[in-house]
Amino acid sequence: MSAATQRGASSLVRRLVLLAAGWSLAVLVVSSVVLVLLFQQAALRRLDQSLTELIDNLLAASTIDERGGVVGPALTDERAVRAYSGRYWQISESVADGATRAVVRSRSLWDSEMRIPREVLGALKEKPGTPVAYDAKGPLGEPVRTLASQATLPGRKAPVIFVAAEDRTPVDRDVRGFMAATATAFVLLGAGLVAAVVLQVRVGLRPLFDLKREIAEVRRGRAERLVQRYPSELTPLADELNALMAHNQEVVERQRTHVGNLAHALKTPLTVMLTEAAQRPGPLGEVVTRQAEVMRQQVDHHLRRARAAARTQGQGERTSVAEVLDELARTLERIHRDKGVTIDWDADEALIFRGERQDFMEMAGNPMENACKWCVSKVRVRADTAAEDRIRLTIEDDGAGLPPDRRQEVLQRGARLDETAPGSGLGLSIVDELARAYGGSLNLGDSSLGGLAVSLELPRADY
Repeated sequence: MSAATQRGASSLVRRLVLLAAGWSLAVLVVSSVVLVLLFQQAALRRLDQSLTELIDNLLAASTIDERGGVVGPALTDERAVRAYSGRYWQISESVADGATRAVVRSRSLWDSEMRIPREVLGALKEKPGTPVAYDAKGPLGEPVRTLASQATLPGRKAPVIFVAAEDRTPVDRDVRGFMAATATAFVLLGAGLVAAVVLQVRVGLRPLFDLKREIAEVRRGRAERLVQRYPSELTPLADELNALMAHNQEVVERQRTHVGNLAHALKTPLTVMLTEAAQRPGPLGEVVTRQAEVMRQQVDHHLRRARAAARTQGQGERTSVAEVLDELARTLERIHRDKGVTIDWDADEALIFRGERQDFMEMAGNPMENACKWCVSKVRVRADTAAEDRIRLTIEDDGAGLPPDRRQEVLQRGARLDETAPGSGLGLSIVDELARAYGGSLNLGDSSLGGLAVSLELPRADY
């Protein structure tokens, strides 16, 4: 799977974390709202209880004078005698049109009067003696908690309404303070829960990450099978992966054996043909010799492909790119000494090819030998890192180059740059197929030196 595909794919860790974190945060939000509402209701109940006691005291201490008027009690509550103190009471009676008029009121109201909503009056008439609580505005416009109760005093036929109110600003302030404290505590708790969920998911899924790393070790050739002990849920998966890798190795080995058997079976008849042709000179003997040599090269070619396929499936080998290039450059410069060829090569000492040394020598040596053959005097070889796990090897020369329309042609088996030059035409074809066997690629292009540029991308081993 490519890096882009991995980024686009759904993450199991992200899914589990989001699900658990979302559920936990939803529970915390609902719990915080419920706690704040319960605290507010408890505070209002305490306030209503205080107002109920005030109404009970008013009802117990109120009397009727000789003319039928209501006489208010002389209560000792200091807040009720201080103007606009925030604690108020009044005794009202009904008048025409369903309105009320205050007959007695506390000094804290001063010259104000508390209005009773019509819906409250209706509720009081339906259930006389039952207090009705509601929110209203005080004489200064402040929010007040109000309690009203309708009762009949001895000596008076018409009922009166006792009203008590108290500023609810301190209660609202306490509720806001509790809300802020609760929000802070729940935010910290939520952050802790999310962190705990992330830690739990990471720890719980650690065997999966270990399995991924161990599979990567097998793919890189550092291990042959999965050996770590996994939880019971992952043990069947690990066993199946081991069985799959064993089966894959068996299939590759079987194919390799078949190719080897076929190749060895053909070598003996080819040797006999070459021997017989050498003993009978003439046109027919030359044709037989030439075609038998081509058949032998084809056999060797397919044997190399089978070996490369098997190596890429088995244990990985590590080949130093710089060492091989240095050896090839020295050898080819000696071979082409009469032509005066110089090979300028450069490769990082830490650059490692993930594969067998002989295969890398063949993939690098064949294009380098062609470059020496067709150059004027200079060949340039550069090896660097193409990607996280790839090597780019570029071989250039200062020769005549190759037209673009012939570049694909020379990658075909048997194709040759020059029919008069010796060779079978299998060189670049073998390099291309070996590179593909290792999961790499070969490309031809123009060199800045003027000739042909051969670019190989091959697997890179970790440092």
